[in-house]
Amino acid sequence: MINLIAALIAFIGTHFLMSHPLRAPMVKALGTQAFQIVYSLVSLATFAWVYFAFVAAPRGPDLWAVGEALWAVASVIMLAASILFTGSFAGNPALPRPDAAALTSAPARGVFGITRHPMMWSFALWALAHGLVAPYAASLHLVGGMAILALGGSWGQDYKKAALMGDSWRDWASRTSFVPFGSQLSGRESWANAWPGTTIVLGGTALWLIASWLHPLQGAPVVGIWRWL
Repeated sequence: MINLIAALIAFIGTHFLMSHPLRAPMVKALGTQAFQIVYSLVSLATFAWVYFAFVAAPRGPDLWAVGEALWAVASVIMLAASILFTGSFAGNPALPRPDAAALTSAPARGVFGITRHPMMWSFALWALAHGLVAPYAASLHLVGGMAILALGGSWGQDYKKAALMGDSWRDWASRTSFVPFGSQLSGRESWANAWPGTTIVLGGTALWLIASWLHPLQGAPVVGIWRWL
């Protein structure tokens, strides 16, 4: 378990350090391309450490009973995560793309009407769903670490994008919400703007169906709708 905790600290810590305080000096010293190579290698190495540490960690007892109702809740959460993840690739100004500044002027609709960080929240929801149905120590350490990385990374991304993109990102941030449905709950935006769109919902549902069908092929439990078919 100590090895798993150390691996998670290394994986999460190097992500935060290389994405924020160390990014500028490393790019200056190495150049953009070399920095990206180093970033990728460190990420892969620490992720591999997390994987093998998790596999080797003792399972331990479940902290609560997991019944079919909890499996159903986790399945719905994963469906929502799949829709957010699918929609995050359509016109996302947070992604590194040359037209990012122009995208911030678009209306905040679809998954961006829900949250300006749909990809990161999809990872956080993944962590929540897996924590609910795998409530043992090693699993909770793993999913807790992934949730910290996703939500902490989103928080840090807001500051980084504001520094890089200036007023265009600040305007986007003022018209969107960090917390899902925050704009609707505060009354700033209509609930109609939070509809992800038919194409995104269908694409996310397809991703959820395929991923859950493949789940037991990886030696994991049967999940999603397949659990009851």
